[in-house]
Amino acid sequence: QVQLVQSGGGLVQAGDSLRLACAASERTFSVYTVAWFRQPPGLEREFVAATGRTGEDEYYADSVKGRFTISRDNAKLTMYLEMTSLQPEDTAVYYCAAQLRGDDYTTSSRYTYWGQGAQVTVSS
Repeated sequence: QVQLVQSGGGLVQAGDSLRLACAASERTFSVYTVAWFRQPPGLEREFVAATGRTGEDEYYADSVKGRFTISRDNAKLTMYLEMTSLQPEDTAVYYCAAQLRGDDYTTSSRYTYWGQGAQVTVSS
């Protein structure tokens, strides 16, 4: 069973950048498709970005495309979300997630393992 431990997050101003990290507990990390989701205040959890086992394929929600970058370092058992040009509408709790299947990567119910969440607050 994979445990995901997140780090990063915090309070930033509009236009700032921030990096989230998510460390896995298992050396089998490389077989998982991984993703980032977020849950804005009062709203449902939404897909942000995903990448496959090697990190070569990247998928993004339209709202973050061109501003956010997902990456992974399988040797370090860690995935990242680099966020630039942050806006107040990016304010949310961000979660990392992992799944073995690798399909339907935008659907949260497909993911078996989740990080504990990290608050990102962007002030205007």
